Amino acid sequence: MKKFLVISSMMLMCCSSLFAQEEITTTAEPAYRTAVGIRIGPNSPAVSTGITVKHFLDDRHALEGMLGLTNGVGFCGLYEWHQPIASVENLQWFAGGGAFLGVRESRTLLGVAGIVGLDYKFPQIPLNISIDWKPEINLINDVGYDGAGVGLSARFTF
Repeated sequence: MKKFLVISSMMLMCCSSLFAQEEITTTAEPAYRTAVGIRIGPNSPAVSTGITVKHFLDDRHALEGMLGLTNGVGFCGLYEWHQPIASVENLQWFAGGGAFLGVRESRTLLGVAGIVGLDYKFPQIPLNISIDWKPEINLINDVGYDGAGVGLSARFTF
C-alpha cells in the first residue's frame, strides 16, 4: 500500500508540473463550446458507459461530467487542459483530473480519476469524437486502482 501511495503521489506531481508551466494566451476559439453525447467503455471502473457533457471555459480549459449507468450509477467530474495538434485542424490532445462517486451493488465508491486522450471535432457537422484513458483510484471501501477505463465518446456539439 505504501508503494502504491508513493507512486500515485509521484505521478500526480509529474502531471501537475507539466501544467504548471506558463501558458501562452491566445485569442483562438475552441472548435466547439459545449458537447453532449455518450461514452462507451468497460464496466469495471466506477464510472463506465453512459452520458458525457463537455464544456470549454476558454480555448484550452474544459470541464467534463460523466454519468455512468452500468453496474450501478457513477458520476465523475473532470477539469481538462487541451492542447491543439498543429498538423491536424480540430484535433487536440488533453489531460486532466477530478473526482468520482459511484454506487454499485450497495457499495459506495469515492475517489480520484485522471484522464488523457485525443479529441476531434468534425468541421462540417456538429459531431465531436474522443478516445481517452481514465484511470481511477478508489479511496473508500474497496481501496484500489482501476486502470481499465479506456473509453470512446461521440457528442453533439453546439
